[in-house]
Amino acid sequence: METVTTPPARPIRVLLVDDQTLVRMGFRMVLDAQDGVEVVGEAADGRAGIDMCRTLSPDVVLMDVRMPDTDGIAATELIAQDCPQSRVIVLTTFDLDEFAFAALRAGASGFLLKDVGPAELLASIRAVAGGDAAISSRVSRRMLDLFSQRLPSGPSSGDDEAVAALTPRELEIFSAIAGGLTNTEIGARMFVTESTVKTHVGRILMKLGLRDRVHAVIFAYEHGLTGDRRPG
Repeated sequence: METVTTPPARPIRVLLVDDQTLVRMGFRMVLDAQDGVEVVGEAADGRAGIDMCRTLSPDVVLMDVRMPDTDGIAATELIAQDCPQSRVIVLTTFDLDEFAFAALRAGASGFLLKDVGPAELLASIRAVAGGDAAISSRVSRRMLDLFSQRLPSGPSSGDDEAVAALTPRELEIFSAIAGGLTNTEIGARMFVTESTVKTHVGRILMKLGLRDRVHAVIFAYEHGLTGDRRPG
């Protein structure tokens, strides 16, 4: 009987963008020690990061949010437009960072502190590379607190129609996503399997035209759909 050998999975290709050499070295040391992850390049500013992203097509970009010249917000926005296959995780020193939240709104799929531990860093990279997002309920809560006084008063008619297309179960899951719950937590709450939740999440994102869970959270906050926000 002939043995069928499964080829190894392609490593997750990561681009590091940070103006501090020591920070890039630290992340590279951590990632080079991991199986299934490959650092394909380093850039010292946002403009170089954009150019390298177009050339290298990384799966994940670790993006410092505060850099001179082209900062992480502008770079993230251009990468989201020009390199849709690349997902951005923004990096910041402070967990309440208006620049980092602006980068999330610009198209980033995750938010990490620079002192993140190796296990959380790797889990976040794998989640984002797999089409999920790296955002905790704590960050979701802070996002609402930061933007609650500046968000629009309500959804547009087009958004109304998109939300109306969601089934009652999808609306329930959408609310849970906005609260920062993971698929596992949603499944436990609703007594369904994690794969069922994942299917619902995919349908919700498709119906609303959203990139990932981060942007589902932002959409919910911007349109007063969390149950937490009072229209101003």
